[in-house]
Amino acid sequence: MDIVKNILTFLADNVFGQVPILIGLITLAGLLLQRKRFEDTVAGALRATIGVVILFIGIEVFTGGLSSFQTVLASAMGTTPPKADRTLADFLGTHGGTVALVITVAFAAHVLIVRLFPAARYLYLTGHLMFWVSAVTVASLVTIAPDADQLTLVLCGAGFVAAYFTLQPLWMRPLMLRVMPDDKFGYAHTSSLTALLTGFVARPFGSREKHDTEKLKLPRQLSFFKDVNVSTALIIAVIMLIAVALADAKVVGEQAAAMNESLSPWVWALLVALRFAGGIAILLFGVRMFLAEIVPAFKGVSDKVIPGTRPALDAPTVFPVAPTAVMFGFVASTATFLICLGIFAAAGWFTLAPPMIMLFFVGGATGLFGNVVAGWRGALIGGVLTGLILAVGQALTWGLFQNTAPELAALADPDWYAIAWLLKAVDPLVGGASVWAVPIVALAATVVSLVILGRRQAKQTERATVAAAEK
Repeated sequence: MDIVKNILTFLADNVFGQVPILIGLITLAGLLLQRKRFEDTVAGALRATIGVVILFIGIEVFTGGLSSFQTVLASAMGTTPPKADRTLADFLGTHGGTVALVITVAFAAHVLIVRLFPAARYLYLTGHLMFWVSAVTVASLVTIAPDADQLTLVLCGAGFVAAYFTLQPLWMRPLMLRVMPDDKFGYAHTSSLTALLTGFVARPFGSREKHDTEKLKLPRQLSFFKDVNVSTALIIAVIMLIAVALADAKVVGEQAAAMNESLSPWVWALLVALRFAGGIAILLFGVRMFLAEIVPAFKGVSDKVIPGTRPALDAPTVFPVAPTAVMFGFVASTATFLICLGIFAAAGWFTLAPPMIMLFFVGGATGLFGNVVAGWRGALIGGVLTGLILAVGQALTWGLFQNTAPELAALADPDWYAIAWLLKAVDPLVGGASVWAVPIVALAATVVSLVILGRRQAKQTERATVAAAEK
């Protein structure tokens, strides 16, 4: 038993926990299954891996600035993030092994479900979110069943997480088809519920054809805003300079000194903005590089191992479609969150911690999906909804994780809140020994959904065949 446990933990830590390795191995397997030439196989697998590495380098470049930005903004708003008796490090020290086992068992179950049910369509490949979804699920299960042993937590958590991996790309499919009509890959990110809500709310407010962010007509003097790198640098620079002006000089000085002790805070603010724009450019380059390899390579997996499947990938994979919409969403979500921060603090309800990384990725993604529904109006609506959900979700969920890892509430994407509160809602029904109802219900719902989808697809195929024959 220990050997199996060690193997599963090794896979979780060294394959699923290392996104470049995971994507590289999937690309390698796909090319081998297509019997590509040796040199093409090696080069393709390495290009996909390097593309993901470049993507993460871009993320590291601008998230470093976002962390400093977050600290300065909190100072400018005169707020102090809430304190927790328990930390995420404490939780992972106790349950980290359980989380690792959940990732591996859940992915194996997900692969089996996708293999058995063609309607499942997508293989979830966002490695770092496999970890976070599993961590949130284990923390929620520990909350409703504190006496459960590790085996119970692993099997119950894995069943629930496997259902999420399978269904999440499917409920995003209608929106993704508007972004990627060729359906080459799916969307695997924990911003999905906010994206769906944006798609629904934005419908009456415009159309992509009339209001597309990428086709906005600007006066000649402002035409440089059409360059996403330029607009990103300018917008972040303005926000940073305002934050520096309002923040405590000591806090700003510490952040600037971390980059270079001789830097002026004002120059530091400009450099952070420039690094942010540069990081986005690097990220988008990495996305294009690894997509160019994994999408055609995955055909080998789709043809030979799991027929008809496509990869479901991280949020940045759609950012190149409408980078201006991404910035609309990010700016709107940040502004909305900061307004909520001020209102909550004034009311004495809760002191929010600005989650700048989540505001960028979730706000950017919902801005993009809002754009495909209602153009720039939809992008703004997506950003506003993101800011509201992340603010209210953080305030409400902090206490829910008070005995496990409250930081999960501050680091969260919208789907994390949905998972936590869904499991909390069934607490009176499934607490203690009845926690086994969680994976049973989740997997049963998954199977029923896939059977219904399969029948619907079969009918659509039959109608198409009849129509073709009549012609």
